[in-house]
Amino acid sequence: VRFADLNLRSPVLSYIKVSRCSALRCVTITSNALKKLVLQKQESLCNLSLQCHNLIDVDLSDCESLTNEICKVLSDGGGCPMLRSLILDNCESLSVVELNNSSLVNLSLAGCRSMTFLKLACPKLQVVILDGCDHLERASFCPVGLESLNLGICPKLSVLRIEAPNMSILELKGCGVLSEASINCPCLISLDASFCRQFMDDSLSQTAEACPLIEHLILSSCLSIDVRGLSSLHCLQKLALLDLSYTFLMNLKPVFDSCLQLKVLKLSACKYLSDSSLEPLYREGALPMLVELDLSYSSIGQTAIEELLACCTNLVNVNLNGCTNLHELVCGSDYCRSGDMPIDAFPPDSAPDKTKEIRESSDCQLEVLNCTGCPNIKKVVIPSTANYLNLSKINLNLSANLKEVDLKCSNLYNLNLSNCNSLEILKLDCPRLANLQLLACTMLQEDELKSALSFCGALEILNVHSCPQINTLDFGRLQAVCPTLKRIQSSLIA
Repeated sequence: VRFADLNLRSPVLSYIKVSRCSALRCVTITSNALKKLVLQKQESLCNLSLQCHNLIDVDLSDCESLTNEICKVLSDGGGCPMLRSLILDNCESLSVVELNNSSLVNLSLAGCRSMTFLKLACPKLQVVILDGCDHLERASFCPVGLESLNLGICPKLSVLRIEAPNMSILELKGCGVLSEASINCPCLISLDASFCRQFMDDSLSQTAEACPLIEHLILSSCLSIDVRGLSSLHCLQKLALLDLSYTFLMNLKPVFDSCLQLKVLKLSACKYLSDSSLEPLYREGALPMLVELDLSYSSIGQTAIEELLACCTNLVNVNLNGCTNLHELVCGSDYCRSGDMPIDAFPPDSAPDKTKEIRESSDCQLEVLNCTGCPNIKKVVIPSTANYLNLSKINLNLSANLKEVDLKCSNLYNLNLSNCNSLEILKLDCPRLANLQLLACTMLQEDELKSALSFCGALEILNVHSCPQINTLDFGRLQAVCPTLKRIQSSLIA
């Protein structure tokens, strides 16, 4: 049927569905019984008038001629006071969407590619779908009832306002041009602003003041954040995770001064951090609750790494992947002795004593040590005197120049030395080691391996694939040394 206008008054119809009427331009419906209206794929529909007191669900998907005026019909005062669910998917003529609706719970705007401005004042809104809205530039959610929101799919978003009293998770990852953000979410727990390169100090400060319950704050690649913005972190008394990776920061003092509850600090690829930037950690006992530290691909030096491992005994997980200045890792030396420090390194009668207290307060808690792809490391030695009683996993994969590994770790469970093609010396006294990865250790001799395995009485998995010096064609010889072996991965080179 081809008709251009639909004018309907019905006291009984509760559900109306009209689809693929290509000539339909104008729809007027008056009904107190109607609860669901579906007008999908109405290519010519541009005028819609509704007086439907009990209408709950409206689906206008693929109505590509609908104009911005539809927002007035679907807002308070427009004739649908009970509206709860609204679908406007692929309405490609919508450029400005302004909805002021006190009953709306679910809203989908997927595929509205022409939309550049979005303003929602929907205090009961629980779900909003914005997939494909990749031209959105300005957005306001004030107020909304959302508990979580992902705007990372809107790469052109530059201005954002949010007032959401129930929101706990906000994802802005990838909003690379977001320069102005007002975030007022008093229950916010997690904020991911990764790759928001224009996210400014002012926006961070305002957010920290308005969202004091934030526990996870990810600012990776936020290149515009500096000391002034970090100083506002004192407002976040529950902050447990802070990610500042891939930033240009040189001064971490505001973090050390303000984030006393911090448990995880990620500084991967922070090329401008110097050894002195981290001194408060190992000389002054800063961040006493810190358990995970990521310095991967940073410019941190050999001495600072040694001192961090020796003095920060609270650390459980340390990532040093790709650290070019790491030449050897010899644990167990007392790097925290004040006599080893410059005379003016500490204020009198303060930091040395504090550092000594930290060192003596507990055994080393380190469980995981990752040094993947450290190109210049040549030697790793962890003696029993280092007291790494909790160390269970070491990863040295892709450390091409590593020649010597000497470990006496009573609780080590997993050791990855794959692609360490310079490895020649392997000494292991690890009675609980269960998984040993030696893939492509081309220089390692079979006698060296057998000697190392003789002190690994719990080994179950051994990978010696692409190790030409190791003959595993006769598995019995290795199993005789280590009877617990259950699986040997090998290229079977005779």
